Amino acid sequence: MPAPTFSANAHRFDPYRTFKFQCLIDGRAVAGLQKMGALKKTTEQVKWRSAGDPSHQRVIPGGTSYEAVTLEQGLTHDPVFEQWANLVNNIEGDGGVSLLNYRKDIVINVLNLQGQVAISYKLLRAWVSEYQALPELDSNSMNTMGIQTLTLQHEGWERDSAVSEPSET
Repeated sequence: MPAPTFSANAHRFDPYRTFKFQCLIDGRAVAGLQKMGALKKTTEQVKWRSAGDPSHQRVIPGGTSYEAVTLEQGLTHDPVFEQWANLVNNIEGDGGVSLLNYRKDIVINVLNLQGQVAISYKLLRAWVSEYQALPELDSNSMNTMGIQTLTLQHEGWERDSAVSEPSET
C-alpha cells in the first residue's frame, strides 16, 4: 500500500522541516529567533480499582499539565524579551507584577521551504518565568554567538485550523 500523500500537495512525501519558523509576540515577529522548545503536554494517570474486581486495576486520565517553552534569540537591539520580562517583575517601584499585560497569547508559525505558513499554533496566556539577558561572556570564544533566553509558562495551546497546507510550486 503506498504512503498517504499530503492533502494539498500530492507530490509531497516529506514532513516539514524545523529550521523555518517564526514566533509572533504582540503580532510582531521576534527578530533573531534561533530556537524554540517543544510544545509538550502530559496527562496524569489516575489508577483505580473497582470493589467487585480486586484483581484488575484501571487507569483513567487525570489533569493535564503543559511544559514551559523556551525561546532563544540572538543578541539584538530588539527589546521584546526584556520588555515582556519586565512586566512580570519590574525593578522600578515595588517590583510588583503588571497585571494588565504580563500574560500574552503568542503565535508560533512553521514555514515551508518557500517561507509560507504551513502550520500555526497559538500559545495561550503565556508569561515569562525566566529571562536571561546576557549569556556567559568569554573573550576566548570567537565563534560563539550571544543568546538571550526567555522561558514561558502557559495554559496550553491550540492549532489554528484556518491555516491550511500551502500549495507549493
